[in-house]
Amino acid sequence: MKRLIAFDLDGTLAESKQPMEPAMGEALADLLGVADVAVISGGDWPQFEKQVATRLPERADLARLWLMPTTGTKLYTFGSGAWQARYAEIFADAEKRRIFEAFDAALLATGFVPETVWGERIEDRGSQITFSALGQEAPIDAKEKWDPDFAKRKVIQAELRQRLPGLSINMGGATSIDITREGVDKAYGLTKLSGASGVELGAMLFIGDAIFPGGNDYPAKALGLNTISVHNPEETLGIIGIIVACLK
Repeated sequence: MKRLIAFDLDGTLAESKQPMEPAMGEALADLLGVADVAVISGGDWPQFEKQVATRLPERADLARLWLMPTTGTKLYTFGSGAWQARYAEIFADAEKRRIFEAFDAALLATGFVPETVWGERIEDRGSQITFSALGQEAPIDAKEKWDPDFAKRKVIQAELRQRLPGLSINMGGATSIDITREGVDKAYGLTKLSGASGVELGAMLFIGDAIFPGGNDYPAKALGLNTISVHNPEETLGIIGIIVACLK
């Protein structure tokens, strides 16, 4: 029987960088009544706070919720009335500069330089550097149209892998590419979660929208976890309902 249900965030629990809908918050509260829940994604803590932590109803059992920003290189749990960081792994300044330079060079080399950009394209999340092709503040409709089949990002990803050997480079969200230290992906984060939570990997189920080779959810499948692929939060809602009914 599964004891912990882990989710990707953008495209799975919520639209890209948007708060979860009230129905999703209620569904997660139901799920927390029968299992531990983890959310692991490339966003940093402020994004998790906006999208997840503040969108749950009062009845939700937060003691059973594990929030894992920046692909699991950070872990937050709830205790003494507040969310607290359990650990955080941070890039060195020299590593960050190397990554920033590689992003600029890769975009020029591939020719995928958007005409319109909303906000900063590169975000330093401490333990992860994230490239958002259209900028951090891009509207959802523009993001969904830019690279719906991941084709553009696969080309950029291949270029970055040549320029940044020794780092993990994975696609996520609607327009994003996440860079972490080598070996740091959702498999790494979920393995660390197993140690922190005491829940063995075989008792975990992972749900995400990028469970394909090169997608940032695929490492969970490669790790050997049971996984469920979804296309949007609406599908996730239906699956949560089924899981709650089964675990009850």
